[in-house]
Amino acid sequence: MEKREKFSSRLGFILISAGCAIGLGNVWRFPYITGKYGGGAFVLFYILFLVMLGLPIVIMEFAVGRGSQQSVAKSFDELEPKGSKWHVYRYFAMAGNYLLMMFYTTIGGWMLAYFVKMLQGKFVGLDPEGVGAVFGDLTTNRNEMILWMVLISVIALIVCSGGLKNGVEKVTTIMMVCLLLIMVVLVIRVMTLDNALEGLKFYLLPDFSKMKEAGIGQAIFDAMGQAFFTLSVGMGSLAIFGSYLGKERSLPGEAVSVTALDTFVAVMAGLIIFPACFAFGINPGEGPGLVFVTLPNVFGEMSGGQIWGALFFLFMTFAALSTIIAVFQNIIQFARDLWGWSLRKSVIFNGVLLLLLSLPCILGMTDWSGFSIAGKGIMDIEDFIVSNNLLPLGSLIYLLFCVSKRGWGWDNFIKEANTGEGAKFPVAKGVRFYLTFILPLIILVIFVQGYASMFLK
Repeated sequence: MEKREKFSSRLGFILISAGCAIGLGNVWRFPYITGKYGGGAFVLFYILFLVMLGLPIVIMEFAVGRGSQQSVAKSFDELEPKGSKWHVYRYFAMAGNYLLMMFYTTIGGWMLAYFVKMLQGKFVGLDPEGVGAVFGDLTTNRNEMILWMVLISVIALIVCSGGLKNGVEKVTTIMMVCLLLIMVVLVIRVMTLDNALEGLKFYLLPDFSKMKEAGIGQAIFDAMGQAFFTLSVGMGSLAIFGSYLGKERSLPGEAVSVTALDTFVAVMAGLIIFPACFAFGINPGEGPGLVFVTLPNVFGEMSGGQIWGALFFLFMTFAALSTIIAVFQNIIQFARDLWGWSLRKSVIFNGVLLLLLSLPCILGMTDWSGFSIAGKGIMDIEDFIVSNNLLPLGSLIYLLFCVSKRGWGWDNFIKEANTGEGAKFPVAKGVRFYLTFILPLIILVIFVQGYASMFLK
């Protein structure tokens, strides 16, 4: 078996793992859900739950990856007690990665399309109805959506075909540094707008009365869900990068760095969006249309808006592309670990398969738009299966695998997590009790609530 590649630097590992976690959930969903629940109060709950729910499972997924030196295709086989069936989960994890890419590449394509349209000046001089019509035209044009989906997928496949160090690590590191620089430039620009300070206050000063209006219970649940899903835990997407990691540093410190970077990007996205919305009198709780309909109007009002808008959508494209590259890398490594395929064979086979599997999502908005289950179209169904089923249940599998005597076990997990220099995972009895009995219940509540919110509306 060929020797497994390793990251060339710690920074590369942190940026790629964060790139996997930093996706449209941070820069698209986080701002509008924060707007919906009155700003700063929601941010406080989100950060609290991030530490309580997300961080332990990130560490566990990294530990399983590094301990096994395998992707999720074979990591459980390596570590499970003989005769146990934990490895069966690999089929669900692999399915989850494919399913995620079946709709995510379409949304990534939209971001790329908007970057190009903004650069071309397609939004210049349009009123709000005109801007809304651009999005409507894009999402009903099958061939245009296929073009952008194929383009962003091919870019990701080319990056992955260069291997870990020369492809994925090199490109993602450059892209993530550019993403962070673009964000800082955009934040500075929107802070110069009139009334930007009001947006900043709304975003950062907790106002529990606004949260109460929207419903505190639902706000807390949404904060839990957002904290949980933003890190992309449960499908082996982080375990794969743990498997490329050396033993020099302990895993809690690395997980904190990744989580902090992920949170920084989400918070910075809000620092761009809220001051901009308040400066032009636009509702920041606008919903998913915030990015595609509301913000182009904001950039249209700004001097030099065409350039600022293009920069914003370049940043959004990088956020989407970093996740697509990370998940493609996971999918490509499955076949290499499971069947011993060469990199080239796995890239070509999975590339063709992923492009074909991404078509139903686009057709669901066009030729098959009449198809729905419980009022949801194909994209929403794919998203629901991943977000409300495979992510929470996958996280539960990783959690139980690391704390259960019938799995890898607490002692093995702690030994792996705390190997190397840096912050250590706490081994107090209270922590173990929380992870063994309380956190699994919280994950199950999130899982059940996902179904309740779908069918009891």
